[in-house]
Amino acid sequence: MWTHEESIETSAAPSRVWALFADVARWKDWNAGIESIELHGPFVAGTTFTMRPPGQDPLTSTLTEVIPNQSFIDETVVDDTRVLVSHKLEPLPSGRTRIIYSTQISGPGAAEIGPLVTGDFPDVLAALKKLAEQS
Repeated sequence: MWTHEESIETSAAPSRVWALFADVARWKDWNAGIESIELHGPFVAGTTFTMRPPGQDPLTSTLTEVIPNQSFIDETVVDDTRVLVSHKLEPLPSGRTRIIYSTQISGPGAAEIGPLVTGDFPDVLAALKKLAEQS
């Protein structure tokens, strides 16, 4: 299994970041790795979404866990490879919020796929932070 974690702190409240997470149609506003995205139901566990990375075939993912204002996990399975990405909001004693993306990849080629999946996470988190801190 291949694992990776990235995080960033923001002055935005967890509820503000959560509003951006729950508005799946706008993910492409802060994630350049999304050309198009469509949520197939409410933002709850069990709902699927289809995401097309730029210049690639679309991928279907499933929300496996959704805890409002705290975290969500999505799962993408391609052939025998499983990618889990956890998106967690951690309130800090300072009043700030830590946004944490944790990734677990299992299956053939996990070590090769991992950096491709997570390589843009620092940019994605920075763009998410910027948008969350706007009024």
